[in-house]
Amino acid sequence: MTAANGFVRVCALSELEDDTPKRVEVGDTPVSIVRTEGEVFAINDVCSHANVSLSEGEVEDCQIECWLHGSSFDLRTGKPSGLPATRPVPVYPVKIEGDDVLVSVTQES
Repeated sequence: MTAANGFVRVCALSELEDDTPKRVEVGDTPVSIVRTEGEVFAINDVCSHANVSLSEGEVEDCQIECWLHGSSFDLRTGKPSGLPATRPVPVYPVKIEGDDVLVSVTQES
């Protein structure tokens, strides 16, 4: 169900554990939802170095680490903070409405 401005409900806020990524699908886009440091972030769930799910990695200091090769990505920007990844992964806007977590994966031109 799509809300205003392309935002879609992906889960309940109460379902999210701190520093524990949750994989969701928004249309055909795999997204990792992360609650950390008092905020909720949405980042594409596929590592830019290898086709690996980031939601299976660990979260620390607002970074999510790819479990396979150890690259970490900033949850705010998607930028990698270490090799072997050199390309960022997309991040998406998040809205919290009551207990609903809404994410928009639409790309503006």
